Amino acid sequence: MKPTLFILAAGMGSRYGGLKQLDGLGPSGETIMDYSVYDALRAGFGKIVFVIRHDFEEEFRRKIISRYEGHVPVEVVFQELDALPAGHSVPEGRTKPWGTGHAVLMGKDVINEPFGVINADDYYGADGFRVLADFLRSVEGERGRWCMVGFNICNTLSENGGVSRGYCRVDADGMLTSVTECHGIERRDGKLIRIDEEGNAVPFPEDASVSMNMWGFTPDYFDYSEKAFLEFLAAHGNELKSEFYIPTVVNDLIQAGEVSLKVEPTTSRWFGVTYAADRDATVAEFKKLVDEGLYPTPLF
Repeated sequence: MKPTLFILAAGMGSRYGGLKQLDGLGPSGETIMDYSVYDALRAGFGKIVFVIRHDFEEEFRRKIISRYEGHVPVEVVFQELDALPAGHSVPEGRTKPWGTGHAVLMGKDVINEPFGVINADDYYGADGFRVLADFLRSVEGERGRWCMVGFNICNTLSENGGVSRGYCRVDADGMLTSVTECHGIERRDGKLIRIDEEGNAVPFPEDASVSMNMWGFTPDYFDYSEKAFLEFLAAHGNELKSEFYIPTVVNDLIQAGEVSLKVEPTTSRWFGVTYAADRDATVAEFKKLVDEGLYPTPLF
C-alpha cells in the first residue's frame, strides 16, 4: 500500500496577509502545494488528504483540487473550532485554531496507512519527499516507529526576518531525543543567532537539524494524539490562545519511551512565504527550478 500525504492547509495566513495556500507562485500560477503534490507523486505517495476550513472550501476545490483530477485520489477534511471530543466546547471569545496537532486529528477517519504530514505553505524539495516516502514504506504494518525529515538550519532561513524552528537533538543512532521551539533565528553579521526568552541574541549552531513540520507516522499516531488532546483540553481548554502542537505529542511519547522517532536528514533546501516580502523571492526560486528543468510548467 502506498503512503498518504496529509497537507495542513487550514491556517489563517495572518503574517502573510491572506490565504497564501491559494497564491499562484509558479510560472503557470502553481501554488506551493502543487509542487509538494508533484514531488510526493514522484516519490510514490498514493493519496493526498487536505485539512482546510469550511469558509474557503469552494474556492479551494475550484482552484486547487480540480488540478489533481486523474492524477491522484484526494480527500478533504475540516478543522473547525468546534471539532472537539464529546463533553468539550469552545470557550467564549476563542477565535484561534487549536493548532497543528488538532488539525492532524481531523484525518483519523480517512487515513489507515503510514502517512506524511507537511505544511501547505512550505516548499520541501524532491529529496525531502523521497526520504519521507522511503521511510513510510519501510514501516507499513508497524506501530510506534515514526520519523521527522530533518533540514539543516542554514537551508531554512528567510532573508526578510527571523524564523521559528524546532531544534532537534538526536542520539548516536539518529533517533530524536527532543524538539525545542526556537524563535528569531537569523544570520546577523555573518553569525547565526536566535532570540532567547529574555529577548537576547544568542548563538545558534550552524549544523543544527531543524523540524519544518515534515513528519512520518504510522496510523496508531491518531490514538496517541487523541489521548494527548484530551489531556491538553483538561489543562488548557478554557484558554483563548493556547494551541495543541504535533511536537508536544511527539516529545511526550518519546520521553515516556512509548514510540521511537528517527530523524531522516535531507539535502533539500526549504523556502516559503513566512512574510509577504518573501513572495517575490519565492516566485524567482520557482522560475529558476523550472528553467533548470527540475519541474515542468504547468505541473498538471
